Amino acid sequence: MGCESAPDFGFNRNVEIFDSSLRDGAQGEGITFSVQDKISVVEALDELGVSWIEAGNPGSNPKDMEFFRRVKNIRLKYAKLCAFGATRKKGIKPGEDANVKSLLDAETEGVVIFGKSWDLHVTEVLRVSLEENLSMISETVDFFKQAGKTLIYDAEHFFDGWQANPEYALSSIKAALESGADRIVLCDTNGGCFPDTVQAGVEAVMKLAESVNRASVVVGIHAHDDAGMASANTVMAVKSGCRHVQGTLVGFGERCGNTSLAAVIPSIELKMGLRCLPEGKLSSITEITRRVAEIANVTVPGGLPYAGAHAFSHKAGMHADGILKVRKSFEHIDPALVGNDRRFLMSEVGGRSAIAERIKKFDPSITKDHPAAAALAAELKKLESEGWQFEGADASFELLVRRELRKYKTLFEIEGYRVVSEHPVGNNLTCSHAWVKVLVDGQTEIAAAEGDGPVNALDGALRRALKHFYPELENIRLSDYKVRVIDGKDATAAQVRVLIESTDGSSSWTTVGVSSDIIEASRIALVDSIEYKLIRDIERRFKEFI
Repeated sequence: MGCESAPDFGFNRNVEIFDSSLRDGAQGEGITFSVQDKISVVEALDELGVSWIEAGNPGSNPKDMEFFRRVKNIRLKYAKLCAFGATRKKGIKPGEDANVKSLLDAETEGVVIFGKSWDLHVTEVLRVSLEENLSMISETVDFFKQAGKTLIYDAEHFFDGWQANPEYALSSIKAALESGADRIVLCDTNGGCFPDTVQAGVEAVMKLAESVNRASVVVGIHAHDDAGMASANTVMAVKSGCRHVQGTLVGFGERCGNTSLAAVIPSIELKMGLRCLPEGKLSSITEITRRVAEIANVTVPGGLPYAGAHAFSHKAGMHADGILKVRKSFEHIDPALVGNDRRFLMSEVGGRSAIAERIKKFDPSITKDHPAAAALAAELKKLESEGWQFEGADASFELLVRRELRKYKTLFEIEGYRVVSEHPVGNNLTCSHAWVKVLVDGQTEIAAAEGDGPVNALDGALRRALKHFYPELENIRLSDYKVRVIDGKDATAAQVRVLIESTDGSSSWTTVGVSSDIIEASRIALVDSIEYKLIRDIERRFKEFI
C-alpha cells in the first residue's frame, strides 16, 4: 500500500477516522461520561461523519454495557461502533474468556483487540512466554473473524517494541495479519516516539503485509502526545501509507492526551488532499469539537490548531493590517473552511485597522480613519492603562463598541446589592448570601440567593431577579472564573481584573471587570455577561422575524 492508495471506505474517503473519546479519552484525568453523555457524543461524532467510534470496554465497566444496550436504538448515518478489549488471557480459549465474550455481547459491528508488541510487556507485564503471546493474538483475532466482526487490531507499544526487538514486534503483527485482522493499528502508546521512527515502523509493517499476501490491509496509527509529537506522528504515518487514523476529537486522553482529531483532520484534508469526512462536513468541525468538549465538561484549548479560539486570532496592528489586505499574509487557511472565525484582539497594540474591522459589524461604512475608530482606540488605551484588557473578553469589547456607536440600550439596572459571608456555619463550613434589587422597564424586582462564595451568591441572586423578565437566563452558567491582581504594590487594596466565561450550552463568551473591590469587579463582568446574552438573543429573534 503506497501513499496513492485510496481504500473504499464509502463517501469517497481516502482515510478513515476512528474516534476514541469514549474509551481512551475517558481515561484522561477529569473526564467522566454518563451513559447519556456517551450517547450525545456518539450523535455528535456521527454528525461530523467519522468512520468509527470506539465506545468503551464492556468487560471492565458495567456502565459501558448499559450504554451498548441503549445505543442500539440510535440510528447512525456515517459512523460504526466498536467495542474495545484485550486478547484472551493466558491458558484459556477465547470463547471461555469473560472479557472476550463481553465484546460479542456488545453487538457492535467492529471489535478492537489490543495485544502486546513489545517483548518487555510480554515477559514482565503479562508474564507469559513470547510464543504464548503470539497465540493469544492469533486465536483472539480468529475468534472474532469467525463471529463475523470487523476486527481492528491495536498493536500496543508497537514502536517501542519495534525499536527494542524488531523481529518480535513484527512477528506479533504477522500473527494478527495471518489470522485475518481487517485493520492493523500501530500504537505509540507511551507517546515518546519521533516522526522518523514512526515513518520507518510504518514502512516495515507495509513490507511485512506484502510478504504475507495482505498488501491491501488497512494500516492505522494511534499516537499519544507525551513528547508533543502526536499530530506530527499521525501526519507522518499517513504520508507513509496509513489510511486509518485514531485519536480523540478534542485531544484529551491518558496522561498528555491523544492525537487531537480536530487538529489533524483539516491538515489531512486541506494540506494532503485526502478525504477524511463526507463532503461538506469539515466546516462543522469547530462547532462539533466545542460541543463534545462541553459534554465532557472541559474547555477546548485556545491554541488547538484549526478549532481553538486562538487559531485565527490577531493582536499586533501589523498582522491585522496585513490580514485585511491579503488574507494569506498571516493565515495558513481560510477559517471558514473549518467553521472557525477570524478574531482581531482588541488591545493598545492592535491598531485602528483591527478596531475598524470589528466596528464594521455594526456600521460597514466605518474605516480606520473614522472618528469612531479613533475614539475607540483612545478609549482602549485609557482603559488598558487602568488595568482593563479586552483581548480575551470579546463580549465586553462588543458592548464597549455598542456604547461608543450609541447602538446600545441598557436592558436592566442594578439599583442596589449586598453580599455577606459567614465564617464558619455549621460544620466549619462557610456560606455567602447576596441580595439584589434590579430595575427593568420601570419595574423593580428583589431577589436573594445563597452560594458557595460571594461571587456565586451574587450571580445566583442577579439571575433570580432577572428571570422574571428574561426567562432565557435559566440556560446560562459560568464555565470559568479568573482573578488577576493588576499591580501588587498596593497589597490587598490593589486593583483586580476578573474574567468570566459564560455558556448557554451552544456557545461561550467572556467578559471582564476591573475594580479594587473583587466583588465589584465580578459584578461588572457578570452584568456584561448577562447583557451580552440578552442582546444577542434579541437580535437573533429580530432576524428570524424579518
